[in-house]
Amino acid sequence: MASISLTLTDEQRALKAGVAEICKRYPGEYWRELDARREYPEAFVSELTKAGYLAALIPAEFGGAGLPIADGALILETIHANGGNAAACHAQMYIMGTVLRHGGEAQKRKYLPKIATGELRLQAFGVTEPDSGSDTTKLQTTAVRTGDRYVVNGRKIFISRALQSDLMLLLARTTPVDRIARRTDGLSVFLVDIRGLKGLEIRPLRMMMNHSTNALFFDDMEIPADSLVGEEGRGFSYILDGMNAERVLVASESVGDGRWFTERAVAYSGQRVVFGKPIGVNQGVQFPIAKAHMAVDAAALMRDKAAALFDAGEPCGAEANMAKYLAAEAAWEAANACIDCHGGYGFAEEYDVERKFRECRLYKTAPVNNNLVLAYVGEHVLGMPRSY
Repeated sequence: MASISLTLTDEQRALKAGVAEICKRYPGEYWRELDARREYPEAFVSELTKAGYLAALIPAEFGGAGLPIADGALILETIHANGGNAAACHAQMYIMGTVLRHGGEAQKRKYLPKIATGELRLQAFGVTEPDSGSDTTKLQTTAVRTGDRYVVNGRKIFISRALQSDLMLLLARTTPVDRIARRTDGLSVFLVDIRGLKGLEIRPLRMMMNHSTNALFFDDMEIPADSLVGEEGRGFSYILDGMNAERVLVASESVGDGRWFTERAVAYSGQRVVFGKPIGVNQGVQFPIAKAHMAVDAAALMRDKAAALFDAGEPCGAEANMAKYLAAEAAWEAANACIDCHGGYGFAEEYDVERKFRECRLYKTAPVNNNLVLAYVGEHVLGMPRSY
């Protein structure tokens, strides 16, 4: 039976302290410099990997720590609460879940131990396309079986970390639309070794935040047939199966952001003196920060509920989606309260507020748009008519 603990265990406190200790070695200056140059946080990711934190959810039999998702959530929340950005590596936690749950034994033994040690990186997730967006069933990238290989053609957009990954999880159509019974049929998942792969072009995109984002182009890209994960045509269900984990983990990053913003706002409002008194005594400053704090704490509770259900093997789609929505909204509320509190200094790079402000805004849009979460809750939780 799923249950929520309101306090951290001794092991979780040690886990949090270990992650926080690493984060101390990568202060705001480190992230600002990378942001200015749009560079990948190689040193930070490498240290997290060596410490075993990115292998937290990989079972011990494959070289990981075998921790529950609640602990994975704590790792990511701690990184963001300490001013870092786990988006550079969070996909390594949840992408491998598709391979773990649906891959063959040979795939798991070949790849998971190397992912756990960092010998191989699996941080690229090739799903989104320019013309389909959130309507994954309409994606047009194709993978056609030819003997012992698949030939892939098409394109993807907003795919992060492709240049920093050795492997990519790719979703492509293996059965034409006119030959499927249901719109969710005919899609397949592939675990692709993209190192030096012919027929793959990666074009970096300069985005509002430093997420190493790219457009991908596949031109008769050939991959081995054993790249297929699970059964051909069942890829959509495999991807959905991993989304609850993704929602819980991304919600945790937003919770961490929210805590960082409120902590910074509280500290600054007590130090900044205007008209002879700290600005924190003014209700116009104090109340938005207090509201943001309550929203972040409430979102964290929903995240904890979703994580508890996930770890207990119980249905958690509604809770995972609601956690992602509430956490993203709470972080954005905290971000605005923080930047308002700082005034002009909130827009100065050296305070890190503007960087975190840009970074946290993403999670209202991706990896699932908050409007789609509302549609999901309306239809699948409340039983209302489908709205899209």
